[in-house]
Amino acid sequence: MGHGTLDNMNWAGLLQNLLLVLHLRQITCDSSVWFSVPEEQEPGALAGSLSEHYPPPYQLLTQEYLWMDKNTGNFYTTEQKMDREALCPQETKAEECIILHNAIVGPSGDLIQFPVIIEDINDNAPHFENGEIYLRVSEDVTVGTSFLLDDTAQDRDAGYNSELHYHLEDSDGAFSLKVEGDGSAIMLVVQTALDRETRDLYQMALVASDCGSDPLSATATFVVIVTDVNDNCPSFSPDSPRNVTIPGDAPKNTLVAQVRASDPDLGLNAAIMYSLSPKVSERAKELFSLDSLTGSIRLTQDLQCDNSEELLLKVLASSRHCPPADTQVTVTMLPKAHQELTIKIRFIAEHQNQTLVLQENQPPTVLAVLELEGDSSFKGSSLSIESEVPFTLNPQNGKYLLSTSKPLDYEMKREHHISVVVHERSAKGSVIVASRRVIRVMVADVNDNTPQFLQSQYQLEVEENNQPGMLLLQVSALDADSGHNGRVTYRLGKHTPTIFNIDSVTGQLSVSASLDREQQGEHRLTVFARDSGSPPLESAATVSIRVLDQNDNAPVFLTPHFIFFIPENVPQLTQVGGVGVTDPDEGKNGNTELHVVNSSGPFVVDNTHGTLRTTTNLDRETQDRYELYLLASDHGHPVTLTSTARVTIFVEDINDNQPLVILPSSNFSCLTVSPATIAGTMITKIYAIDEDSGLNSEITYTIAAPETVQNHSPFQVDSRSGNITVAQKLLQKDLGMHHLFVVVRDGGKPAPLYTTVWVNLLVNDSMEPCHLDRAPTWMGTPDLGQTPSKAPICEAEDARSGQLILFVGLCMILASTCLLVVSAVLYLKQRRGSLRQRKRGHSEENEIPLRLKNKYYSED
Repeated sequence: MGHGTLDNMNWAGLLQNLLLVLHLRQITCDSSVWFSVPEEQEPGALAGSLSEHYPPPYQLLTQEYLWMDKNTGNFYTTEQKMDREALCPQETKAEECIILHNAIVGPSGDLIQFPVIIEDINDNAPHFENGEIYLRVSEDVTVGTSFLLDDTAQDRDAGYNSELHYHLEDSDGAFSLKVEGDGSAIMLVVQTALDRETRDLYQMALVASDCGSDPLSATATFVVIVTDVNDNCPSFSPDSPRNVTIPGDAPKNTLVAQVRASDPDLGLNAAIMYSLSPKVSERAKELFSLDSLTGSIRLTQDLQCDNSEELLLKVLASSRHCPPADTQVTVTMLPKAHQELTIKIRFIAEHQNQTLVLQENQPPTVLAVLELEGDSSFKGSSLSIESEVPFTLNPQNGKYLLSTSKPLDYEMKREHHISVVVHERSAKGSVIVASRRVIRVMVADVNDNTPQFLQSQYQLEVEENNQPGMLLLQVSALDADSGHNGRVTYRLGKHTPTIFNIDSVTGQLSVSASLDREQQGEHRLTVFARDSGSPPLESAATVSIRVLDQNDNAPVFLTPHFIFFIPENVPQLTQVGGVGVTDPDEGKNGNTELHVVNSSGPFVVDNTHGTLRTTTNLDRETQDRYELYLLASDHGHPVTLTSTARVTIFVEDINDNQPLVILPSSNFSCLTVSPATIAGTMITKIYAIDEDSGLNSEITYTIAAPETVQNHSPFQVDSRSGNITVAQKLLQKDLGMHHLFVVVRDGGKPAPLYTTVWVNLLVNDSMEPCHLDRAPTWMGTPDLGQTPSKAPICEAEDARSGQLILFVGLCMILASTCLLVVSAVLYLKQRRGSLRQRKRGHSEENEIPLRLKNKYYSED
């Protein structure tokens, strides 16, 4: 049943498509409509739009790589990225990669076809088919000769991204590259004369780089092998024998001497043929033969010489295309003895098959006892060692002790041949016979050499964020000992971080994790090389790894939210506070720069000192708080990293506004008071405001000079509310005009600001409104800011009250002054106490953080 349903759906889909095609009235392919899209675009990237060419609606029929908005005609890239090299693998680099798309457009449902060209980006690095390239060059090649290289790099990209440039590294000036044509032919050019005998191999790096905006490269090992030509002739070695002495009864095939010649060439070019010169005497030709390959001279017959004889042999060494080299060997044949003396050897030291075996570094040691045996007619015979060797013969009781003269060194010489010569003289003194015997001494190795690193210190630089498992370098140590004593293994010190590993056999040092320069900028490792001797010997080398910085850290503010307090009216460019920002990266990657963003406030960043400064004067009454954001960006490459922080600035109030009196409206205002008004009745009110805040806006009201008529004024002012009340019952004497000079002060520190107002009260039975033609004039001290003054008031052109004030003032000036001072002191003490109590009661509710210079508060 399930399969049948799927088949029905498939048939339905095919039928629907068929009907759709039949419904379409026009199929167009407009060559003028085409689009170009770079490959490897992220999903959602705008690739083009059909709205400029066709009316809506739109439907894209193929949506594998692009999808289309049916209303706008815009089409965008999908999750499946377009890879030009995968989509057009058979296209040549000169051709474009084009994908045709079908769409239904317009209200009539026209089917159109439009091409989309996939543009190439430099996403493929060049690559060599072979990682190692070998070329054989003859040493006699002419300078300037070129060799075509068959192994060139390939790049799957197109255009400039696939054009390759080549260069050589580590060529030591011996070779250079020449590129011909479009870069398809690469020639190796010989720059200096080659000599295989001096250097037979050049190992270089062939680097291919493309021409993309961000070039990619590949490297192959390029090895040039210098082949040999026959440019050297043989020559005899300095140690080739020149004089040889043999006994007169030497048997046939006795080795007389072996001449040695050498040719620095290689292979057949170094083959040497030995021969006797044609000028050699017939007697010499009869007695001696010369091996043409080894240079060995042997007797062709048994000797029977009763008298001494001396023969001269001229030996030639020949090779192809060279004149022969020659040397002369003088062979002295001694007369045969009546009875040959023999050397009897009794070994004391360890020996195997007549060969002494002695460990190196031993002190002078007796190896054997030597004794002469033979014809007793030879008197005065003696033994001696021929040539300089580290051995001695000491005669003792008719015998000879063979000893070492100094410790032997295996690394200097592993095998010694002691040639012991017998000097013989007959009893008559007429015959001299000499013979020799060679004793072989093998030196046994002991573990007396520590491994030696090729470098005591290794230094390298590695960029951070490396790939785990990256190979750092290869250390190498050599041990002059042999066998197990010279077998070296490697290990790291005990305190080495676990991310570093070394191959115990090859010495390859690797790191298993990504390095982070901000965590540790340099690593110092100790590498130990240990041999396999018993006991083992060990040496150490230091590896210094400097981690290079990458821009992988964004700037970090000390807090995400800075809070500053600054008084208003400060000068321009005043420091608001420090905006600390750090970037753990190094160099330009860690150099940060701050900017104010998303704000038009009067602030600017001083990047030199890392502070925020004002650009204009601040007025708390205009704006008491600013919110802005800081953007910190580094100078990293290739990408600049940024971060932001919020800044809140509170403008602190200073006492820069005087109180403003609202009531009374002017100094000409006048109020009629009925004499029947009961004491304690509020008759009017002084109302003032102050635009400052806090203590700077707290207003107090005081009378600067109360009337002194009859010692006391019938009116009083409440210092806090400004209410004016009748202080006592109004009497007949209180009838008339009363001028109260009231000082309105704020609570600013250190000096309060104030303003003054006249309160004019007329005590009269008639309640008709009163009016002043002129305002009263203050005749007292001008300093009214701190304490109330007790000074007289002169009322302009008021004859009735002026005479009374003058008379009373003269009489009571001393008493009033004293009373005023005492009252002021008591009042201030009482006021301070009430203020302290009020502050304690409301401290938790109204507490405002005070700015500390160069400090800030933060909100997490």
